[in-house]
Amino acid sequence: MKTVIIGAGAIGSLFGGLLTLSGEDVWLVSTGKAHVDTMRSVGLTIENGKKLQIVRVNATTDVTSLGKADLVLFLVKTYQTEKAVSDSLVLQKESTIFLSLQNGLGNEEAICKKVDRRKVILGVTGQGATYLGPGHIRHAGWGETQIGELEGGITERANQIAQMFQKAGISTRVSSKIQDLIWEKLFVNVGINALTALTGLKNGQLLDYPETVRMMEALVFEAVEVARRRGIGIEGNPIEKVKAVAEVTRGNRSSMGQDFDHRRKTEIEAINGAVVREAERLGISVPFNQAITDLVKVIEKQFSQG
Repeated sequence: MKTVIIGAGAIGSLFGGLLTLSGEDVWLVSTGKAHVDTMRSVGLTIENGKKLQIVRVNATTDVTSLGKADLVLFLVKTYQTEKAVSDSLVLQKESTIFLSLQNGLGNEEAICKKVDRRKVILGVTGQGATYLGPGHIRHAGWGETQIGELEGGITERANQIAQMFQKAGISTRVSSKIQDLIWEKLFVNVGINALTALTGLKNGQLLDYPETVRMMEALVFEAVEVARRRGIGIEGNPIEKVKAVAEVTRGNRSSMGQDFDHRRKTEIEAINGAVVREAERLGISVPFNQAITDLVKVIEKQFSQG
């Protein structure tokens, strides 16, 4: 299965490296020329604890040079999805599958604007990775990846992708309730990402202060209420699940935290901001998510002015 990964940031590079090591035909596409040049000349360095592994990967900045693909995997930021989909249409053949493992809400809509929804599969991943510099990432945490068809059900093509990921050491299962799982992952991002960005803390450190624990609980509670009103299926205690993820990924800096560290635009609009938008449609108030969204956006504006 020829796989093209659109978005070779930390997670995209991790998937590309692991799939390449398992013998898959994989191409990494990134707009970062230095990152691509380093991967092409030296390889992709994956740091895992004290272990360093250099993987010779295929990488390019020019998606038009790759021909057709069997699987197109989107791992760009949510605000880049629309352009990424447009650029990737050159990869499309009749049987091409488009898979999103991105954070937040809105990616399904952006992809399906340009691609037949029958070709689209959604997913979430608990893998953690940190971009350390051109051609160098840290594998910061192992977690399950789950994929599924938009309309539910278990299909052979989804099973095939899951088996490919499993072979690469990426723990993966196929779910018939992927929409519910996207919201479950959203709860994690709502409770962790913006707080780590604003405080400068790592994921697990949020649990060390009563103030950040209270904020985490309030943010997730609001998101859960929105999801319930939307008819999303919710299992277990979402707040406790978010805390468990923060503990398991204690030493990791969230993706939004990394964005703040590098003075980059964040995915706040697709995470806490998405909770705010959905709440407005439902006519309910989510003051904690509104405040967090506003704070992150103000700081983002300073990045662009600096």
